Parts: sequence; structure tokens; C-alpha cells
Amino acid sequence: MNRYAHLAFTDDVRRVQRERGSAEAMERMLGGDPEELDRIGPAEAAFIAARDGFYLASASADGWPYVQYRGGPPGFVHVLDAGTLAYLEVRGNRQYITTGNLRGDDRVSLFFMDYAHRVRLKVMARARTLDTSREPELSERLADVRTDGRPEQLMVIRVEGLAWNCSKHITPRFSEAELEEALLPVRERIEALTAENEALRAKLRDR
Repeated sequence: MNRYAHLAFTDDVRRVQRERGSAEAMERMLGGDPEELDRIGPAEAAFIAARDGFYLASASADGWPYVQYRGGPPGFVHVLDAGTLAYLEVRGNRQYITTGNLRGDDRVSLFFMDYAHRVRLKVMARARTLDTSREPELSERLADVRTDGRPEQLMVIRVEGLAWNCSKHITPRFSEAELEEALLPVRERIEALTAENEALRAKLRDR
């Protein structure tokens, strides 16, 4: 996945890498054709499909970065093909900052986080919004799993670069569903022990 490195490692970044002694190590990430787009493989597709949210960054006409969080049920971000992600956007606070930013610059960055397992997938891409009424088939497909709320538009994201990031400094956090799954064996064991204890108490009472 060298396209991500070619996009991220600008001349200024490479200069700092040389200053800090990491340029040689980072050079290994710059192999291959810099114009060949990174592709979504089975591992990336499964990871994205399992996420219930992600961070989306865009840039304003003045160059200021803007980051927002998009959430929904796992699978609300659909992998349409090896190079395309899409989801159905619903009405939020109606500021439309990201949508407005895309009118001037379609470049975006996405962070998909798995806090429980300390894994993250970084994506650089180009995004565009589509009218739901003009894309009925895609709208129906994306509505199969989507965020609750009033549909406003479709967000289609064309991937250019992908990068898995190391787990260092990712603080483990667990969603309610993840905690429920993790604690299920404990609850089952407690229930079994409780039943066993009640049975022993009953035997003692019958003596």
C-alpha cells in the first residue's frame, strides 16, 4: 500500500524524516508506482464493515482542516468495490461544513478505529455527494444498513491510499455491544454457579 505513503510523505515531511533519522526506514514504504491507487482487500473490507463509526476530515477553502465523526450500525459504510466506499448521510446539525468543503476540494481523510483491539485503518480519498432521488438503485443499496434519521444525500468515497497503523498509544475502549459480548461467558458462569448454589441450599434444607 505505497500510494498512501506517496501522498503523505511530501517534500516537507521527507525533510523532517531526514532531520529526525527516519528517512531510510520510511523509504521502504515508497516503493512501487506512485500513481497506482491502493485497493480495498478482504481484510480492509471486513474491518470497515465491522465499524460503527469513523472520523472524516476535509479542508475549507481557506485551508483549515475540519474533522467530524460519522456513526451508525456496523456496516453502514458500504464497500461498493475495491476502490469505493459509500454511505447514506442523514440530517444532522445542518451546518453542512464537510459538504461545503467538498465543493472546493474533494480530498478527504478517514480514520476507522477499533479501540477494543487497538487497530486503525487510515484512508486518503476523494469524496462527492449525490442526490438520493437521482440515484435510486444506489440509495436503496445504501439504505439496507444505515444511520437512523432523515436521509439527505449519498456520500461516495473513491479511495486513493490506505494504511494500517500501529497500535502504540491507542487506549482500549469498548462499546456497549463489545462489553456485552466480552462479559457473556462471565454472566453465564455466574448464572451456573447461582443455580448450583440454590440446588445445594435446597438439599441442605431438606435434610
